[in-house]
Amino acid sequence: MAGTREAGPFERALTVTITGEVLAEAETQAARKLSGELKIKGFRPGKAPRQIVEKMVGSETLRAEAIDAALPAVVTEAISEADLRPATPPRVQDIRDIEEGVEVDVMITLWPEVDTLPEYKGREIEIERPAIEDGEVDQRIDRMRDQFSELDDVDREAFDGDYVLIDITRTGGEDIVKDLMYEVGSGSLLEGIDIPLRGSKAGTIEEFDTHLPVPGGEPEEVIAKVLVKQVKAKRLPELTDDWVGDVSEFETVAEMREQMTEDLAGMKAYSARMVMGEKLLEALVEDLDVEVPEALVEAEMEAVFHRFAHQLSERGVTVEQYLQMSGQDQDAFIDDLRNRGSINLRTRILLDGVAEAEGLAVTEEETASAVTQLAQMAGVSREEYGEALQEGGREQALAGDILREKAKERLVELAVPVDSDGEVIDLPVPQRGEAPDVEAADATEDGEGPEPAKDDEE
Repeated sequence: MAGTREAGPFERALTVTITGEVLAEAETQAARKLSGELKIKGFRPGKAPRQIVEKMVGSETLRAEAIDAALPAVVTEAISEADLRPATPPRVQDIRDIEEGVEVDVMITLWPEVDTLPEYKGREIEIERPAIEDGEVDQRIDRMRDQFSELDDVDREAFDGDYVLIDITRTGGEDIVKDLMYEVGSGSLLEGIDIPLRGSKAGTIEEFDTHLPVPGGEPEEVIAKVLVKQVKAKRLPELTDDWVGDVSEFETVAEMREQMTEDLAGMKAYSARMVMGEKLLEALVEDLDVEVPEALVEAEMEAVFHRFAHQLSERGVTVEQYLQMSGQDQDAFIDDLRNRGSINLRTRILLDGVAEAEGLAVTEEETASAVTQLAQMAGVSREEYGEALQEGGREQALAGDILREKAKERLVELAVPVDSDGEVIDLPVPQRGEAPDVEAADATEDGEGPEPAKDDEE
């Protein structure tokens, strides 16, 4: 039995009944569970009679455990019967005894629904026209040649990019490292070592100030001495058809250059579509006319905070340390979290609305493919990952994520990319899931560190 009444624009008060029969069974189950957790003299874990368990914990505790155990299933059934769409976990408002059992008042916060979506079909989004710059293909070819380079001894000074064979000792003659081949200018060894190496020749001995790591302590400041034994320069292989045929799937330099140009153009077009999608989504979310319930914002804000705190903890940093290092005010940090939570929710509401308006749906094959990919990323079998999703109740959430991703793709398909002059840009439409395989990492730069405002929950 359940009753529903409106308690606000996004709130529904749900009254459910746990019958005496259901409650009695729940009390039996709760007693069995408590019996396994308690150490009761004369009884093995889980074997103590209900009367003994109730005497130890008290009838009120046993009854509370039983209500907690029985309530989720009753509330879930009532929510389904009332055709409600909760946005946050139901909140218990009141519990009272009645003749038929127990009556519970539960507050449900609903997902907001959009009456009218912002105009997204044919919407113009300004982006930079993707273009291959002079020398970009040559740079990629040179990086490929560099992978097959050899080192030749040279009788001259060392410059950045050259390699030197060195010994490093500290004051007093203690060896730090011997016979090390080091790239001048790479900054990958000791602080300050590149300074004496630039312009050095075989036989050069120079001192420099540096810091040596100390296990469990602060780095030690020392004066070190470097001996240059050899100077070597890179020799790149000559770019010929024969060399290309030996080291790649291409037969000629022209064929390789043509394919690299095509791949680079595809990568730039893909990146342009990504930028376009971000700008489009930002504009549509800003135009979205919807009120988001405060309880929902608070819940999302807390979720954003926990994800961010987890990212920091993986780097050995607390939130307090982050605020201190970044110089960010705590109030500003909280406002940023709230803003991100609000944007996440408005984005989700928008994409759900677009998915419904466009008649999008998630197929079993798409869900199965996503589970397979996620299982591979997690390093577990598909079966194990699928079971974990079921146990955690995340199957529906995964389907929702896939659906919103399809809505994003649909939005980009229907929008029109233009340049700063308003001229339409012809961007090829990739197949679903297609991404460029040519050094895509070059298209983005690493961030400086985690920022709450960059949380990606959409």
